[in-house]
Formats: sequence, C-alpha cells, structure tokens
Amino acid sequence: MPSDTSPAGSPDPPARVLIVDDHPAVREGLGFRIARCPDLVVCGEAADVAEALDQAERARPDVSVIDIALGTGSGIDLIRRLRARDPSSRTLVWSMYPESLYAERALRAGAMGYITKQEATGRIIEAIRRVHRGEIFLSDAAAGRLIRRVVGRGVEVPASPTLEESLSDRELEVLRQIGAGHTTAETARCLHLSVHTVDTYRQRIKAKLALRNASELARVATQWVLEHG
Repeated sequence: MPSDTSPAGSPDPPARVLIVDDHPAVREGLGFRIARCPDLVVCGEAADVAEALDQAERARPDVSVIDIALGTGSGIDLIRRLRARDPSSRTLVWSMYPESLYAERALRAGAMGYITKQEATGRIIEAIRRVHRGEIFLSDAAAGRLIRRVVGRGVEVPASPTLEESLSDRELEVLRQIGAGHTTAETARCLHLSVHTVDTYRQRIKAKLALRNASELARVATQWVLEHG
C-alpha cells in the first residue's frame, strides 16, 4: 500500500483539500488520514451542495473530494457547478457506488478521478495527489472499460443499452430517489427542483424504460437501489 507521507523537505505549500460528504464520521476519517500527510491539508468540509459551493468560494481548494450521494443535491451536479465557476477546479469522486455506474458520468461532468469507498482505504491519498498533479485517477478496470468503449465505437454492433446507459444523470438521480422510497415532493426538495420538473423526469424514465405506470417505476427503482446501494 502506498505511504500516506510524502518526501520531507518539499518547498511547495500543502495542497488544500475540501471534503464533501453528508456523513460526519466519514469526513472525520478522511480528515484524519489527510492530517498525516505533510503535503496535504484539509481546508474545509461540507455536507451538501450549497455548503460545498460556499466552502469552495471561501477556501479555494486545490482538490475537492466529493461523494455522489449527498443529503441534499447530487455530487455530479456539484461537480458541474464547480467547473462552471472555475474551469480549472480539480475534483475527485469517492462513492459507495461501483465505478461501472458513475465513473464515466463523473468524468463527463468534469471530475478528474473516481474511487470507491471500498478501495479508498488504501488509495485515497494517492488519488488526491494524482488529481492535484492534474492526472486522471481511475482503477485499471474502469480505465479499461472506457478505452474499450472508445476503441469499439463504430466497430462492433452495439448491444442493447443498460438501464444506466438509457438514463441521463438527472434521470438516474431521480430513479435513485424513487428507489429509496422518497415522494415526489421529497425528491424535489432534495434535488432543488420543482415538483413539476420531477414529474417530468418520472415520465421520461417510464418512457425510456418502457414502464406502464408508477407501480412498475417504483418496483424497478427499488430493485435498482437494492442491487446498487
């Protein structure tokens, strides 16, 4: 496992890291690991999108470590908003969701890396350092999938799209909310959308997945959440 410490005597100031996660214990654990590294320092913490945007404005982090599933809002949406404010911002996603679900979406949104929380114990510091250097951080498996997707375009007959490939980022987020048992009003509050907009997304999801009614939508969404966390 790579050492958390960096070579002594580095003339550069520590890289400033913003931690965005809605679980205080998780933020504390990552902060403890970062505190052991002379080349890194925690410059702020946030639990949701609004707080993260405020902290990013105040603290000017070099790297923001962002969870996908926040208490209110979406980590993917946060990455887009940070990039819109500052195209040079560097973000690393760490999530309980496997890379196959969200890594490509995170990169499209502007993230420079993706690491699962299961893998993060041994490699989170390495991932932060590499993103700070301007490098992309992915597991070998995720990098291989992206390369195969690019190389295979126009060569092979495409397979039927998966559920995740069929839905947009926002539609997938609404599906996750439905699967977690949230009402339309609760989903609207969490994602900072109007009820009408959430209803529109629900209709689009049903159309894309060929679902006949709200009951089928709830069943598919619940099954998806059970399978993917």
